[in-house]
Amino acid sequence: MKVLIGTKNPGKIKGAQIALERYFSEVEIQGIKIESNVAEQPVGIETYRGALNRVDNLIKYAREKHLMADYFMAIESGMVNELGFWEIVNVAVIKNVKGEIGQGTSAGFPVPQKYVKAIKKETLGTVMDRIFDENDLRSSTGGIGLLTREVITRIDLTADAFTMALIPLINQNWKD
Repeated sequence: MKVLIGTKNPGKIKGAQIALERYFSEVEIQGIKIESNVAEQPVGIETYRGALNRVDNLIKYAREKHLMADYFMAIESGMVNELGFWEIVNVAVIKNVKGEIGQGTSAGFPVPQKYVKAIKKETLGTVMDRIFDENDLRSSTGGIGLLTREVITRIDLTADAFTMALIPLINQNWKD
């Protein structure tokens, strides 16, 4: 199975690989840097829009470059406040070659109110690097790896979000 993913981030690619290999054998993933057309630190619905934009931009790119794939995938990490508190979630979007879509989210982790304004202005990674005296957490286990002491990593959250997004694509009776 050939898969294109709208990122070059090794952790996101690894998370996608884990999710796909739970259901399919012989998965080949190619990462391509694709724009999200949203802010560097998405907030609220912008998180979903960023993932969806990446998938749609990836499909357009693939057509222009004559690249074939069975699945087109993207994920966006953003800050949301849908339950009355701020949290960071990953939103995954997958489209198959037929245009069918799956969306899913990872578990979210809470953001202390005192950091919300700074994260909105900068990014989660920048703020966490400063708070914890780290360098480029987003490219390794992510802030969640640091916060959970490596019990849960960015790869885990990515794999879980993509697994949730696969649900309507692997279950013909569970889709619109």
